Amino acid sequence: MTTAAPSRWIALYVLCTGMLMIVLDVTVVNVALPYIQNDLKFSSSGLAWVVNAYLIAFGGLLLLAGRLGDLVGRRRIFLIGLTVFSLASVVCGASNNGLMLVIARFVQGGGGALTSAVILGMIVTMFPEPREQAKAIGVFAFVASAGGAVGLLAGGVLTQAINWHWIFFINIPIGVATAVLALRYVDGDRGTGLTGGVDVSGAVLVTAALMLGVYTIVKPAAEDGWSAGATLGFAAVSVVLFAVFLVREATASNPLMPLRIFRSRNVCGANVIQVLGAAGMFGTFFLGTLYVQKVLHYGPLKIGFAFLPVTVLMGTLSVRYSDRLIHRYGARALAIAGLLCITAALGLFALVPVSGGYWLHIFPSLALLGVGAGVCFPPLMGLAMSGVAPHDAGLASGLINTTGQVGGALGLAVLATLTATRTSHLSSDHSPAAALTGGYHLGFWVSAALVLAGVAVGLFVLETPKLPPAVIGEVDDLDQADEGVLA
Repeated sequence: MTTAAPSRWIALYVLCTGMLMIVLDVTVVNVALPYIQNDLKFSSSGLAWVVNAYLIAFGGLLLLAGRLGDLVGRRRIFLIGLTVFSLASVVCGASNNGLMLVIARFVQGGGGALTSAVILGMIVTMFPEPREQAKAIGVFAFVASAGGAVGLLAGGVLTQAINWHWIFFINIPIGVATAVLALRYVDGDRGTGLTGGVDVSGAVLVTAALMLGVYTIVKPAAEDGWSAGATLGFAAVSVVLFAVFLVREATASNPLMPLRIFRSRNVCGANVIQVLGAAGMFGTFFLGTLYVQKVLHYGPLKIGFAFLPVTVLMGTLSVRYSDRLIHRYGARALAIAGLLCITAALGLFALVPVSGGYWLHIFPSLALLGVGAGVCFPPLMGLAMSGVAPHDAGLASGLINTTGQVGGALGLAVLATLTATRTSHLSSDHSPAAALTGGYHLGFWVSAALVLAGVAVGLFVLETPKLPPAVIGEVDDLDQADEGVLA
């Protein structure tokens, strides 16, 4: 891309607006689910498909979407995804029955995958200079990570102020404005082309494997348990499909996912950490929301404001300081430090009492979580893209998004099963609130263990890319200038 310097930052904000719209939609629906259930007469099992349909399409298509961006142009795929997502949002908002909403949510998830999978690849191409790239990735990481907390607040405001239909209708003007600005400020790219042929078999295999894998996590595993026959059967088929896909990629002349990308320790390590970290972070929002809602009896709007400190702290660190911290201490050290903060936050959450107070028991955990995420995720995104050739940037972008989504879905399913089982065991000897809290405690401890495993991966797998001496000198000069201004 050849976007001029000032326009590059405008293009970045345009891309991140598109990403924010996609991320918001994952959590904004959660607050409105009780109202959707009452209005459209969903059963409890049917209501889960309002979320699951989106997750299956979204998680299943991310890898394919990222590679398509490399082949046919990332801006083109971004705009197609925005169009699909916005049109599906119209149908979601206008839905007058459950089936219509679930189908529209599936299509919306596909549009979200197309949009979000290519953004990180476009960012690293637009910002090749290490310091600028770190700052740009910090902005993206903030949007991608903090959007969940913003979604809780936005969902509460829209649902209470108007009605649940507007959590979908609000996407339409945002989507249109983002598409118009993207055409104006984001340079088009031709991609590497399809002259070598399209790996149709690989595309079908990986999409089927990922969709079936996400379905297994969110449906039979969450409802019937991990040892159920349906869970084991679907999981086995998903693993076999993915294994066949890898064999296909190793032998195809023009593979959908060239396996050369996994020669990088940072790509492999960052994606493993993304799985573990996403499971812990998703667990925090999921279990934390249930705790303040069911035990402390917070309303939708109060829940949104309760989680706002995570967004503020994450945004401050990611956008304002991430580039300097990365270049001063190294991406590897910073990612590990952030993961340790997240682990500590989850450990504090695992100690909240039944009658917990917000400022004494919840705020410290959320503040530590915001600091950890703001410190961790920008360098982790950078490591996932480091050493990747420009023609593979879309693939690497789709891969880090895929591992995050699969990790989040896996974490939610595991934590939901464990907390429900623990609560059931405690219910005979404890009050309902105490039984629920005991279940959440177990979930938070498991989340902390998952993130701590990510720390181990960071210590033994990740390596910090070395900066050119000129860049190091530039960082020192800028830091000295800032110190002079502060003095």
